[in-house]
Amino acid sequence: MANKQPLNIVKMKKMKADGIPLSMVTAYDYPSASLAEEAGVDMILVGDSLGNVVLGYDSTLPVTIDDMVYHTRSVVRGAGHTFIVADMPFMTYHGSIDSTLDNVKRLMQDGHAHAVKMEGGREICTAVETIVKAGVPVLGHIGLTPQSVNQIGGYRIQGKDEADAARLLEDAKALEKAGAFGVVLELVTEEVARFISEQLSIPTIGIGAGRYVDGQVLVFHDLFKYASPYRDKRFVKTYGDIGTIVRDGISQYVHDVKSRSFPDETHVFTADDQVVENLYGKGKEKVGRA
Repeated sequence: MANKQPLNIVKMKKMKADGIPLSMVTAYDYPSASLAEEAGVDMILVGDSLGNVVLGYDSTLPVTIDDMVYHTRSVVRGAGHTFIVADMPFMTYHGSIDSTLDNVKRLMQDGHAHAVKMEGGREICTAVETIVKAGVPVLGHIGLTPQSVNQIGGYRIQGKDEADAARLLEDAKALEKAGAFGVVLELVTEEVARFISEQLSIPTIGIGAGRYVDGQVLVFHDLFKYASPYRDKRFVKTYGDIGTIVRDGISQYVHDVKSRSFPDETHVFTADDQVVENLYGKGKEKVGRA
């Protein structure tokens, strides 16, 4: 989409005010980013979910800053006209502020991201404020925060009681005050997500947070069941089954190779008769094709 202009954080805030939902999808490489941009998505998230869906880990915790820089750079090459957010991976923003800024610098200068995303609420607001003052847009992330899954007791729905709802609201407001341009709400009850969205002037982007947030984000591999085995998720709507198509296609390829039906004569290149005669010492017609 050569004529497409990337969104910016000012336009996103206006979209919230105008009631225009934001569309966001994850991408981790050049082809998925290119397809997402061609499809017209507003934003791309290079999520540390790549640990689960690309790198084969059972959580996001092993993902490194090197991983994120590598994949972000690939995504930017594929979607140069789309606003791209890169995740700050586990423990890259909980040390000294100098260390945090060094990691942000890598994602922005080496990865070429437009913004970074950070999990957590009030406890990370000092870092968020410093990063924003340095000129880097920050997208917050509260609710289910996968980097803290061992601390919060697993992949649990957030905002199911009054105390938890109050905590989420306080965290969201704190992130807004610290300068975050938006907040991801993950696996949050619809009622609480709606109330938080109404209380903030910045956009909320939901994943499993119901219908009344300001935008939605889903993982690329969930959209298309691009996994084996694929585990259905209640909050995901799938738009295709790439996993089955890929598996069946490779299975057919294996069959064709074993049965020698691939390649056939439409897939081969032939030499001149003189070349064949020089190679085999006899006419081309007498040379069998293996």
